[in-house]
Amino acid sequence: MGRNTTPAPPRFAIDLHSGVPVYRQLIDQVRSGIASGSLSDGDQLPTVRQLAVDLAINPNTVMRAYRELELGSLIETHQGTGTFIANKKVEKNSAERDRQLGQMAQEFAARAGAAGFSLEDLIDRLHDLLPKRR
Repeated sequence: MGRNTTPAPPRFAIDLHSGVPVYRQLIDQVRSGIASGSLSDGDQLPTVRQLAVDLAINPNTVMRAYRELELGSLIETHQGTGTFIANKKVEKNSAERDRQLGQMAQEFAARAGAAGFSLEDLIDRLHDLLPKRR
């Protein structure tokens, strides 16, 4: 028999004390997973029901996050088979991507500041995420 090569399902976690809405935390985690490469084209996400049970949250919250991700063309839902990371070619130099990145950076800096971290702390941690050069 061959080894099971099915990738492990993504793990989601929520922080009810962060001040960030739960649906937004889910969206951010999917976007972060795509950006970091831990989620890639075709990876299956948990069902709405399963994720709601796993996180002990309302299924409507998961549906809202998935709906926004689908509207942003980051995920695709196929009736009967599930929800998957979309096979989307990213435009590298569009003004919209630049605007989105600026907005994400501002939001993230504001969240870090609200949690008591400095911009330097945030930048240092982001540098830690860069691949190590050999």
